[in-house]
Amino acid sequence: MTIIVADTTCGLPRDLLKQRGIPLIPQVVTFGDQSYHDDKDLDIATFLSKLKASSTLPKTAAPEPSLYFPIFEEAKKKGESVIVVAPTGKASGTVRSAETAAQDFQDVNICVVDSQTISCNLGSLVLVADDMAKEGKCADEIVAKLNTLIPRGRLYFVVDTLEYLAKGGRIGGAKKLLAELLEIKPILQVKDGQIEPFEQQRTKKRALACLVDVVAESCKGGEDAHLCMLQVEAYKEAEAMVRELKSRVPVSNIPIYDLPPAIVVHVGPKAMGVGFFV
Repeated sequence: MTIIVADTTCGLPRDLLKQRGIPLIPQVVTFGDQSYHDDKDLDIATFLSKLKASSTLPKTAAPEPSLYFPIFEEAKKKGESVIVVAPTGKASGTVRSAETAAQDFQDVNICVVDSQTISCNLGSLVLVADDMAKEGKCADEIVAKLNTLIPRGRLYFVVDTLEYLAKGGRIGGAKKLLAELLEIKPILQVKDGQIEPFEQQRTKKRALACLVDVVAESCKGGEDAHLCMLQVEAYKEAEAMVRELKSRVPVSNIPIYDLPPAIVVHVGPKAMGVGFFV
């Protein structure tokens, strides 16, 4: 048996992870001098309230290596392998944290996979890995499958406000003001493990329509498509987009996942988007 380990940046529902028996590692969010683990210390409602009230952007940090120790200890006792499916190492220190923890367990077969992505696509990779583990596939087979999917991932965000990108230093104040005056809604993408600009549209409605067109053109369905939505404070909009996608893409099930705090810090409330594999 192979244990699949996720962390909160995957955005998968806690009930689903608990039902599947997938261990969940938290990210760290710090407001001022107070740090929180986002799996139990900080639910999304509390986080959003604190985020909107804060004049400065909170900081995020990767989980401490020690958080992996109980999982690795359990695997050692049972003689099991472990695969940590981690968010992109170019935007998070989670890969490094898990690898540091693994150094203390040289006699356990531990593989840390840099997914080169975040949010719902990371969640899809976690579920693929867990399905294969439950089918009795060995760790090498699971890692090989993930490595075929990773470069085929496509992930796009529509940002409702530029406030948080400005606070994080990703754009200047003058650019933020001009974009707001022109009602520009930027679309971001995860490309080669990094968050980069993709396109910009006048109004959020046009930005979301653009995303539907991108998905309709690129996502051809099939069992490896894993088409999914991501959102925070935009569930009704996400539901409407799912209905539109189902009318244009041959995918019957399109789950909607919440954006976790460690990502909302940078993209802000009411952000939403879509992920899939070509």
